[in-house]
Amino acid sequence: MVAVAAFASGATATALAGSAGPPVASHAAGVPAGPVGVAVQSPAAGQVSPAAPVSSTSPSSLVSPPSVSQGRPVLLAYSAASYARSVARRMLHRFHWSVRKQFRYLVWLWNRESGWNKYARNPYSGAYGIPQALPGSKMASAGPNWRSNAWTQIRWGLRYIRARYGTPRRAWNHSQATGWYYKD
Repeated sequence: MVAVAAFASGATATALAGSAGPPVASHAAGVPAGPVGVAVQSPAAGQVSPAAPVSSTSPSSLVSPPSVSQGRPVLLAYSAASYARSVARRMLHRFHWSVRKQFRYLVWLWNRESGWNKYARNPYSGAYGIPQALPGSKMASAGPNWRSNAWTQIRWGLRYIRARYGTPRRAWNHSQATGWYYKD
């Protein structure tokens, strides 16, 4: 049996499953709003039957890495925001910051600024990306594809926080006191 997952962003993912278990197990933390469902195709019949739609309030797109659970393939759906947070978490050690002590403040800060959306744009100031750089083109100094690359945006944002505040906690405290954290 072949399982095909169709996402609101238009992306699709496919996983093979044996006849003994469920074709797709979806862990939909942060699945985007709107009709998202799983379609199951039987190779013998050649027909596709859609499953019930899944919805959530998160507006982000999905990344769908395949996984294996108990010998059966499983398709996991992660939001782009969850992916970006995991990237940032892995980068903290490069800045000599404790994940236990600093990560929560970074999450709170960038939840407020952009919701961890790499395409976020402030309509009033023009600030762009996860760290809300102004102008967004400054993030090109951290790597390629600054408009669409979460790694580049996060790397730039962490460098900015280190240079201006020292730690994500200090950046969050400043944001709480003033209502902003980015100013050049």
